[in-house]
Amino acid sequence: MTSINGKHVLLTGGSRGIGPIIAEALAKRGAHIALAARSQEGLLKVVESLKIYGVQTMIATVDLAQPLQCQELVSTVMTKFGAIDILINNAGLETEGAYTCLPWEAIRETVEVNLVAPMYLTHLVLPQMLSKKSGHIVNIASVGGKCGAPYAATYCATKAGLLEWTQALSLELASTGIHFSSICPGYITEVGMFAKFGLAAPPSIGSCRPTQVANAVIKAIEHNTLDVIVNSLPNRLLFALRELSPPLGNWLLFKLGVVDFQRKKVGL
Repeated sequence: MTSINGKHVLLTGGSRGIGPIIAEALAKRGAHIALAARSQEGLLKVVESLKIYGVQTMIATVDLAQPLQCQELVSTVMTKFGAIDILINNAGLETEGAYTCLPWEAIRETVEVNLVAPMYLTHLVLPQMLSKKSGHIVNIASVGGKCGAPYAATYCATKAGLLEWTQALSLELASTGIHFSSICPGYITEVGMFAKFGLAAPPSIGSCRPTQVANAVIKAIEHNTLDVIVNSLPNRLLFALRELSPPLGNWLLFKLGVVDFQRKKVGL
């Protein structure tokens, strides 16, 4: 079992959504945390809430769609902490809507933040992890990466890419001491992208709480788990059926109300 206590963590998307909840779970385990996001105000609030745990914290305002800012982020954290033991790629954009109605710039930015930035940040931190023969990369993906949802095509594409990239790196760097994890939440209640719609997920699909996602991150690090689905049993069965028969899986997405629900979410 890997101990989180005393580890230095870089967590992106740390100012809102599930980011602060993941940060608190890490702080409870004694991790020192660098929080990165666009909102300085949000980051400062999170840092204030973590003071009770007595861990080191720092913040960095960054636009992950900008490669130079990614470089500066890693350099700043390395200077402050001396190491990045755990990288958690949590920042993400959903950019939902009918694909042909979305502006290309929004699509491009989603790909940059959700997929390219995690790949680049990992490329930047891996050399020092490899030199120590120790480290963990956690990528917050989505069940949408396992089963694409309509009106969220770009988001699902980035999460699918994130999943397979994580899988490939775990094989490529096996036995180096570097571990990789993908966390796949479904619809998350209370905070974040889904909660803003104020809608309940179809009972046949289910949802999960933010604390469940944070706990999954902790367990994945402690037990070096590659792939974690945080959602209901029906979703798992749907994924299995879709692998066996894509037409059957797509038929079920209609019958279970997922397609209509996604359409309703975006106001169509």
